[in-house]
Amino acid sequence: MRLPVLPPPAIRRRRRVIPTIIGACALTLPLALASPSGPAAAAPAPTPAPQARVEVPGPAGGAAGSGYRSVLRTFPHAPKSVLTAAGRAADGQVTKVIDNGDSKDRLDVVVIGDGYTADQLDQFHQDVKNKWNDFLGVEPYRTYQKLFNVWSVDAVSTESGVSGDPDKGVVRNTALGAHFWCDGTERLLCLDQQKVDAYVAKAPQADLVIVLANSAKYGGAGYNEPSQTLGYEGIATVSAHNEAASQVAVHETGHSLGKLADEYSYPGVPEYEQYTGPEKPEPNSSVLTADAMAAARTKWYRWLGATSPDGGPVGAYEGGNYYVKGLYRPTENSLMRTLGKPFNSPGAEAMIAGFYRHATPAAPADHARTWSTTARLALPRPNDAAHGKVATRWYLDGHELRRYRDRDHVALRQLAPGRGTHRLTATVTDATSAVRDPAVRAALTRSTTWTVQHGRGTVPDPTAPLVARPDQRPGGRP
Repeated sequence: MRLPVLPPPAIRRRRRVIPTIIGACALTLPLALASPSGPAAAAPAPTPAPQARVEVPGPAGGAAGSGYRSVLRTFPHAPKSVLTAAGRAADGQVTKVIDNGDSKDRLDVVVIGDGYTADQLDQFHQDVKNKWNDFLGVEPYRTYQKLFNVWSVDAVSTESGVSGDPDKGVVRNTALGAHFWCDGTERLLCLDQQKVDAYVAKAPQADLVIVLANSAKYGGAGYNEPSQTLGYEGIATVSAHNEAASQVAVHETGHSLGKLADEYSYPGVPEYEQYTGPEKPEPNSSVLTADAMAAARTKWYRWLGATSPDGGPVGAYEGGNYYVKGLYRPTENSLMRTLGKPFNSPGAEAMIAGFYRHATPAAPADHARTWSTTARLALPRPNDAAHGKVATRWYLDGHELRRYRDRDHVALRQLAPGRGTHRLTATVTDATSAVRDPAVRAALTRSTTWTVQHGRGTVPDPTAPLVARPDQRPGGRP
């Protein structure tokens, strides 16, 4: 049976907090304890427990979400059992699963598992690869997969599986306290964010966090508030062994990376029948009809009339951002509205913008930054007609090397610099057809540099080595 749709917590009525702590998991209701009357009322009120706003996933294959809940960020756990020597040695180990470059040049995804015992870590590592492959089945992740590094962090649990699976009464002692039936909703998969952060901090860099529950039960959650301490954009929880649940995680990154609004609505909820407020900030939500948008040259007007990957033309379809009337979305049925659908064209553009907030199109292919006789680029995506051109320009000491235009490498022996130290610069422009907004396009041109060394001193020597080493950080705008 489908659970009732709930509006965001800002509109919901406040309810008592009645924490139900069962072993390693805590299922909570939103907070508001009444103060006693009389003399005791003078006592200071207890500090409210920190809350996180999480999105409830929609049913498998159905609506992308079923509203938001406020849940505890951290909660009491059953005492963690003593790990075996093998478990202690493995706990917290970090592995770079996908290596596409230096963390300063790439978007780093950190994946942590819950409900995996020490002898199940090989399975966890395979689950990380499998789940990331599910992401790569969705555009624009597939095209831009070279912009991502993927890290795994081993969190060793004393029990296999997570609480609430297969039913509400099942309680397991796990490293992160992951549990279904969060806030009374079976498919809402919550966790202890404080515990998660302790493992995230072990990775060199985290821009996005995914938590895999060792479960085949459908569920997940979106913790889409950026971390104030570790800097990541959000946490998506997902069942490791449920393929349909992968769509939940991808949808949640639409919020955390793309800053997209939900495109579903709350029919039958009086507060959400008609929107009458100001323009919305999200790139896929507007108070404007298609004609008004085109006249104002704002929002997704550049896409109007174009065929979108989710089917049909881009326009202004009424209903979205939780409201039935008064707000418009770009297409009839994208991933931000229904699980299993692609991102629509404006949504894909916003995702690419999100990728490039953390990654650069101009990165050296030499991750170790060592001296070499060839300067080589790691381009952000395939350079083909289907996606648009990736243009490259090379400069030696500020002078363009025209014969190397649109090449991904320069063999230094073909250059003829004078002896001493020189600067080699590559400027890369991702002229993708998936981006039409000039403000987003501005971030799609970047430069990176190498220090070129030709021998030592000033005495001519035809045998002197000519080598280059990538500089420590990519350059800025050309």
